[in-house]
Formats: sequence, structure tokens, C-alpha cells
Amino acid sequence: MRTRTNSRVLFSTLLMIAALGAACNKKPIAQAPPPPQPPAAEPPARPTVTLQASPTFIQKGQSTKLTWSSTNATSLTLSPEIGAVTAEGTQTVSPQDAVTYTITATGPGGSADASVHVSVSVPPPPVVSHEPSMQELFDRGIKDAYFDYDKADIRADARDALSQTAAFLKSYPQMKVVVEGHCDERGSTEYNLALGDRRAAAAKQFLVSLGITADRLETVSYGKERPFCSAATEECYTQNRRAHFVMGK
Repeated sequence: MRTRTNSRVLFSTLLMIAALGAACNKKPIAQAPPPPQPPAAEPPARPTVTLQASPTFIQKGQSTKLTWSSTNATSLTLSPEIGAVTAEGTQTVSPQDAVTYTITATGPGGSADASVHVSVSVPPPPVVSHEPSMQELFDRGIKDAYFDYDKADIRADARDALSQTAAFLKSYPQMKVVVEGHCDERGSTEYNLALGDRRAAAAKQFLVSLGITADRLETVSYGKERPFCSAATEECYTQNRRAHFVMGK
């Protein structure tokens, strides 16, 4: 009886050992790896834009050509005054004053700008040729003759001046002149009238000797009545002692 009981205990023990052995030898079931994550989306590219002008320096009234190109942009605006433009293109402009053109490119990745400056110069006004009047020619070509104190002699500088006057009168043979005799304030009115007359006559005679006909030369004396300079100095006296020429009628 005891033997049967022991056999049962032994059999149960062996069964347990066999079960434990089988459990230890059993391989674990491998789990499936997680699915791969999708790659992170890249941010949209930032726009780029270029702008050029040819030429960049013009004169007022001339034109220049704007040229631009862009990438990654959905809209472009060109200012001033032009507005929306295509992704690349050209535009001829004629600014009246210096101006800076700016193009702005906008897209999902942001915006970008480009600028170009165009200088505009104002041409100088046209040169208007001035035809000098006869009076202007007379004032340039005629030279007065100056005299020493209380003298009516033609001195060396007066000869040079009268020679230039004669050359001018020969260029305009139709022109007539009045030769005025003048004096400084010293001396009486009567004396200076006579002295002025001698000075005018001396200048006339010298011109006649240079080939100017006498009928083109009229003389008059003003003495000290019409001074060119009113100060009582030798410098003014020198200016007042002269044979002065006026264009005749």
C-alpha cells in the first residue's frame, strides 16, 4: 500500500519536472518591429530675385531697360508705378528724375527684394548763339584816346588806340562816328571847351591819316562839362582827358 503511494508521488514529481523542462526550452515569440516614421517635411524654399537696369545712367528723356528673374516665388511686384510682374521679364522705362526701382518676390518660403538705381541727368540748355548788335561791336572795337594835362598831342598809347579804332571803322565803312573832346575840371569852362575841341580835332586828323574819310567823323567839345569820373584826383583827371567816340546816326 505504501509502495503504491510512493509510486504516485514519484510519477507526479517526474511529470512536474518534465513540464518545467519543456517550459524552459520553449522560445519566446518575437514581436513585429514598429512601422517606420515618415520623413519630416522640408520647409518651403525661400524666394530669390534679381533686378538689373541697362543703362543705369541716362539723360532726361532717354529710356532704360529693367530685367529681372526669380525662383520660388508666387507673386512679384515692381515699384514704383509698375506693379505686378511675371516671374521673369523686361520693362522699358523713361524716368524723369533719378529713381530706385525695387522688385519684391513673395512665396511660401517668405519674401526677397532686389533694387537698382537709375540716375537721370538734365542736359544743359541749348546754346543760343547771340548775334552781337552794332552797338556791342562798336563798344568792343572802338578805343578812346587819352591826353596829357593841358595837351592835345597824340601820345604813343593814343596812337595804338586810334589805330585799333581805324581798323574797326574800315571793317564797317558805312559807319559814322562823333569824336567828343573832354577835359578834367581844372581851368575855366571856356578854356576847356577850346582844349576839348583841339583834342577831338587831333583824334580826327589821326584817323584821317590812317585812311578814314573825314566825312565819317564829326567832332564836338564838351570841355569839363561831362566828366567820366567826378573825384578831384589825378586818377580821375586822367580818365577825363580823352577823345571819346560815339556811334553816329
